[in-house]
Amino acid sequence: MSRILAIDYGSKRCGIAASDPLRLIANGLTTIPTWQLMDWLKNYLLAEEVGDLVIGESLHKDGTPNAINAEVVGFERKFARLYPAIRLHRQDEFRTSRRAMEAMIEMGVPRMKRREKERVDQMAATLILQDFMEALD
Repeated sequence: MSRILAIDYGSKRCGIAASDPLRLIANGLTTIPTWQLMDWLKNYLLAEEVGDLVIGESLHKDGTPNAINAEVVGFERKFARLYPAIRLHRQDEFRTSRRAMEAMIEMGVPRMKRREKERVDQMAATLILQDFMEALD
């Protein structure tokens, strides 16, 4: 089987997570500057078989798309053009950053490390992926 990759897309940086090949476990991989995302994906996709890409869908409380949505749509179009065999999905990312903070507290991550936005973004991508995988069952 192929992996599922998930992105917590942000205007400055993106958290990235991937499933194992059996699609059972979600693992945080990294956080990278958004401007480096396509290059990072190119290298990752050369090394790993990926069948699905899940992008966090950020909406306002009333369900309307927020400001980052236009950037995400542009990214999706470019990605789909370059990698047509990989299926694109959106997954609601409501409260993933807050849930990521709560998870890090439960795991005993020290306060100073919890303040590192990169850690929060990577954990948020992991939660987006976990939510997506649970919805598949």
